[in-house]
Amino acid sequence: MITLYGIPNCDTVKKARTWLAEHDLAYEFHDFKKQGVPAHKLAAWEDALGWEKLLNRKGATWRKLDPALQAATTDAASALAVMQEHVSVIKRPVVEWGTETTVGFDANNWEERR
Repeated sequence: MITLYGIPNCDTVKKARTWLAEHDLAYEFHDFKKQGVPAHKLAAWEDALGWEKLLNRKGATWRKLDPALQAATTDAASALAVMQEHVSVIKRPVVEWGTETTVGFDANNWEERR
């Protein structure tokens, strides 16, 4: 089972959902804003991908954070705390493909998973 985590109004999440639908792949959508992010999932994603890949430092949410908080986000523990508190700072979508996890949308990479 594929589980896609993200925010429904995110353009990248919209592209990912469209791609999955066009390829007739069933998936479950988990809305960060409405359902939050379980801490154990965030820790598992960090283990699989690394906190640097999960933390979106280019997005509006990151830019709006206090500069002191941004400067203090220097390792996995601090990054996970920021991501738990500000879910919109997680790069999207996070996709669980059964036993493997990816972040972001890459149609070529996803094609290999079909």
